[in-house]
Formats: sequence, structure tokens, C-alpha cells
Amino acid sequence: GLANTPYAFGQQRIEHLIQNTHVPVGYWRSVGGSQNAFAIESFMDELAQAAGKDAVEFRRMLLKGRVDWLLVLDTMAQKANWGKQLPKGSAQGVAIFESYGSVMGQVAEVSVSKKGEVRVEHVVCAVDCGHVVNPRTIEEQMESGVVYGLTALLYGQISIEKGRVAEGNFDTYQMLRLNAMPEVETHLALRGGDKWGGIGEPSVPTIIPAVCNAIFKITGKRIRSLPLSSHDLSWA
Repeated sequence: GLANTPYAFGQQRIEHLIQNTHVPVGYWRSVGGSQNAFAIESFMDELAQAAGKDAVEFRRMLLKGRVDWLLVLDTMAQKANWGKQLPKGSAQGVAIFESYGSVMGQVAEVSVSKKGEVRVEHVVCAVDCGHVVNPRTIEEQMESGVVYGLTALLYGQISIEKGRVAEGNFDTYQMLRLNAMPEVETHLALRGGDKWGGIGEPSVPTIIPAVCNAIFKITGKRIRSLPLSSHDLSWA
């Protein structure tokens, strides 16, 4: 998710360092795409701000020649009415990423109360996964990936107490509940050809940076660690 970035930067240096921890860990849904999309798509928004550019337009400038990514980017921006006027305390955030052979983009509409309470109101997904067998299955995978990603973003933290994991089941590990679930709409941005992309995991990596980029617009605070429950997101 980093070494194969299509953004046309003049100079790139990408390294991989092994970090051994005292707590054994396993694979997470979307695997490396999870943290890598969070890192690069959050940073892309920081670069856009530094350049004084709109977040979508800035990405478009750096994706020249990547017809597949541009189709996804433009589809989600159009369907989400990117840049629309929203009340104070609400904003849109964007992220786009490729994993498992599928290009995935999301626009998240987010509200943050002055006390720092975050609510994701609406998510627009655009995806190019190549051939499609069952469009409804794609919608379901997009929605479930949003649930999974938002759970990690809002609450996902494992605590170690006396050498053991404290959270033993879903009574102590909070999941996104129905009353916090945003409306999710899915749009196919397919170019055709012989491509077969995965669909079970690509919606997880983009939801977290999309929401965090929206939070920055509201609060002026950049999120560089998760979950959000450990951050003070209050604003005046």
C-alpha cells in the first residue's frame, strides 16, 4: 500500500522495518492496507492543505495517467457532491487507496460536537474491482468494511493487564452499534477489461483516513493514533 502508490512524487523513499513486540499479534482485516492507507491518505490531506489546494483536486493533480484511480476519484466526488455547504460542526473527508486488486475511494460526511463527540453521518463508496458477479454482495462488503473500520477508529483498543488481554468478548470490546451506523451508498466505477479484484477487504483502509480528514476540517486537530476515544476533539 505504500511501495505501489501511484501518486507522482518526484522523489520517493519507502522502507520496511520489523518491529518485534512483547505481545503476539495476528493479521487484521485488510492487513497492511489498514495502517498504510491511514498514513498516506492522512498525509495527502496535510500536503493538500500546505499547497493551498482542495483535497480531491490535489490528488487529481498527482494521479495524471492513472485512469482507473481518476475514475474512482471523480465518481465518489460527484456522487457525494464534494465541496457542498454543510453546517458548522460538519465536514467531508476523502481517501482513496488500492488493495487486493481493487481501487477504493470513500467520502465520509462527519459531525463533531463542541464536546468532541464524533458521528459519521454518511459514507459514499466508489470502487473498481473489475468484473462483478453480484452487485448486492459488493454493497454488503462495503457496508461491513465500514462497520469494521469505524469500530477500530472509534473504540478499537486492546488492553493488557497482568500479562493478559483484558477484553475477553464483545461485552468488554465495544463494536459499532446500529444507532451509530452511517448511511452507506456504493457506486461501481468500472473500466472493464480482464481485471478481477477482491471486494471483502478494500473498504476498510479508506474509511479511517476519510473520517480523520473530515475531523481536521472541523476541529483543526490531526489524528495520528487510534482510537479516537483517546483524543480530546472538543473545539470552540
